[in-house]
Amino acid sequence: MQNIYNSVKSSGLKVAEFLTPVLRESKFRETGVINPDEFVAAGDHLVHHCPSWQWAVGDPTNIKDYLPADKQFLITRNVPCYKRCQQMEYKGEEMILDNTDPEGGWVDTHHFHKPEDTEEKIAEMTLDEKGVEAQEDGNGSDEDEDALDMDDFIEKGGLEEDDNVVEVSTKPSSQGGEIVCTRTYDLNITYDKYYQTPRLWLTGYNENRKPLTVEEMYEDFSADHANKTITMETHPHLPGGPQASVHPCKHAQTMKKLLDQITEGGGDLMVHQYLIVFLKFVQAIIPTIEYDFTQNFSFGAEK
Repeated sequence: MQNIYNSVKSSGLKVAEFLTPVLRESKFRETGVINPDEFVAAGDHLVHHCPSWQWAVGDPTNIKDYLPADKQFLITRNVPCYKRCQQMEYKGEEMILDNTDPEGGWVDTHHFHKPEDTEEKIAEMTLDEKGVEAQEDGNGSDEDEDALDMDDFIEKGGLEEDDNVVEVSTKPSSQGGEIVCTRTYDLNITYDKYYQTPRLWLTGYNENRKPLTVEEMYEDFSADHANKTITMETHPHLPGGPQASVHPCKHAQTMKKLLDQITEGGGDLMVHQYLIVFLKFVQAIIPTIEYDFTQNFSFGAEK
């Protein structure tokens, strides 16, 4: 039933996207959306600071004329995925956020953090260039941190190290000892003309670089988001079968809330930093895929 619903909805959205005019003016601060020019600026910023991401063109017959011909979407390849989602065990209880949402809501796995930490984090969090430069100069934090769920990311105002995840041991190899059967993913980010936000796409491969089946890829996605927030759809730039995609219906809403929180804390989030934040708040949906190469960016208060 869910697959039928997704298929009908996808078909309807394709028609709606075709009829939707291209956003020209900037509405980033008002609504959290971005126009194609702002998407390109954010992509250039991501490529500059994270060279593992690169611009791509895809199928020449699918070129979008509202984007530069050589900057149709962003891609990063061979991203490791060392374990399955069922190999992760949370000590705390999960809490569904917005459980009236027909898309399944968002899962908060960090609500056991102390509430008094939230206000302090929000007050200090700003994604400004000074913070990035400080990190590059060696003055920022080097601690690896896990990105939070979308709504939880906003509530916490930043990233916190999650000590509540326990990994299952690796499998013994036939030669003795232990090995990790590493899956890899190719990830790319497109511009969604209808929702006017970035959209994340994923294609998985096993340790022999053979494509994963849909069922196998769902093993690497949060069970609360698989086939709901993440659906299998046709890529707008690449030929071939359907790819897994994180549905963008909540992206603008999430970014707007985050913008408001940062502004209230006296900071400022610039539109070209959009994709840096985007990669953070979708990690809760695909927690085992280690695609976030922006962990070393500093989230410091603007001075």
